[in-house]
Amino acid sequence: MNKVVLGIERLEESIIRNASIGLVCNHASYNSEFCHLIEVVRKYGGDIRVVFSPEHGLYGVSYAGEKVSSYYDKDFNVDVYSLYGESKAPPTDLLRSLDFLIYDLQDVGVRWYTYISTLYYSVSSSSKAGIPLIVLDRPNPINGVIIEGPILEERFRSFVGIAPIPVRYGLTVGELAKYYSSVLGLGGDVRVIQLEGWKRSLWYDDTGLDWIPPSPNIPTWETAIVYTGTCLLEGTNLSEGRGTTVPFFILGAPWINAKRLSRELNKLKLLGVFFRLVYFRPYYSKYLEKYVVVCTYIS
Repeated sequence: MNKVVLGIERLEESIIRNASIGLVCNHASYNSEFCHLIEVVRKYGGDIRVVFSPEHGLYGVSYAGEKVSSYYDKDFNVDVYSLYGESKAPPTDLLRSLDFLIYDLQDVGVRWYTYISTLYYSVSSSSKAGIPLIVLDRPNPINGVIIEGPILEERFRSFVGIAPIPVRYGLTVGELAKYYSSVLGLGGDVRVIQLEGWKRSLWYDDTGLDWIPPSPNIPTWETAIVYTGTCLLEGTNLSEGRGTTVPFFILGAPWINAKRLSRELNKLKLLGVFFRLVYFRPYYSKYLEKYVVVCTYIS
């Protein structure tokens, strides 16, 4: 297996040295040697003026939907501006003081994952500020071939549905940034540091790369596969498994007849999937500290 080379690993020192830079990154913005983007930029002589953090914060510890505050980070010695608090977009007046903005967040390939909304506003704000946006590309973990689900209708647009794209859109973050810029008309100077060795047919376990959970409830790359469907349960009174060690792999509620539900779902004969009865007690989210009867599936 040939290892895919990440965009962060193809970032050239000559671009970075002596430049005033803003970063959009989090705890998963590492290269294959586990050197963080902040460390890489400083090693190359860049002046990091501000770090913009997405949902879950710079260290990925805030719960889904929890507002994150801006602050000064003593570990990295940098100002951290939250893009999941009072504002969702990098302020243009701040961006105008920079030479360029660098975006490096691992996506999961699903429309309602909010990092691509942060990408949308990064493209928009950098365009308005008149500075380049450099996107360090990362693989789409659920491959770049399969496209599924309806295109978002404008009337349902929100931060968990920022653009008219399918649920599973089959693009890398670099390709999506270009799509936002050119097709959706956000404009700007979007520069993508492309992957090397990535093919559209690759799933994440084909890349040779280590998986760093990009958010608290995507602990494994396989979670991204089931998240495509079971995250839809968030809008119901069923638990989607948040508050367990296997989020999105289980579904249910205290009042559900999981044995019957499992039996009915197995009658569908879904390829590679088997449903079974389990019990769990969430440590946060829906049905906190209550025993939940659920069914789970194994592929």
